[in-house]
Amino acid sequence: MADIGDTVDPKSDQQSFDDYQTGPRTVTVTGVKVIKGDQQPVHIELAEYPGRPFKPNKSMRRVLIKAWGDKSAAYVGRALTLFGNPTVTYGGKTLGGVEISHLSHIGKALTLQLTATRGNRKPFTVKPLAEPGQRDWAAEIAAADIDGLKQLWGQAPQNLQADIETRAAQLKEAN
Repeated sequence: MADIGDTVDPKSDQQSFDDYQTGPRTVTVTGVKVIKGDQQPVHIELAEYPGRPFKPNKSMRRVLIKAWGDKSAAYVGRALTLFGNPTVTYGGKTLGGVEISHLSHIGKALTLQLTATRGNRKPFTVKPLAEPGQRDWAAEIAAADIDGLKQLWGQAPQNLQADIETRAAQLKEAN
């Protein structure tokens, strides 16, 4: 059977609410760029979506700073679960947005009072995520086809690239 999931992927240069209408996704940080003066100054690069960073709004940046600190170099290799919240507003309009539900490297749930509307704060809770590294890379590599291996190449730790190359060679020999 053909997989039609890719046919509904949004055409965008960043993570958006539309990406998460089918459910939350856990992603791994590969880098963080801060572009001063930009409307969305923080670009969090994700292993799973090269070239389509998560650009957190101010509230989600506050969550990250409280949980992981303000030194973004420490974020690399950490994981977060993102979800689409249809109630997020921007400029007085409800547009939906991407928020964080879980973070690695926190020992317990973290609740912050975040601005919902001017003068109105609401509690926001982010829960701990199991530490990264629990992914069964060997099983994923063994089960992947060539296209899957190409995806894994950008996601897997560098020390597993030889395993991916070996599996790709096996698949090419079998064809």
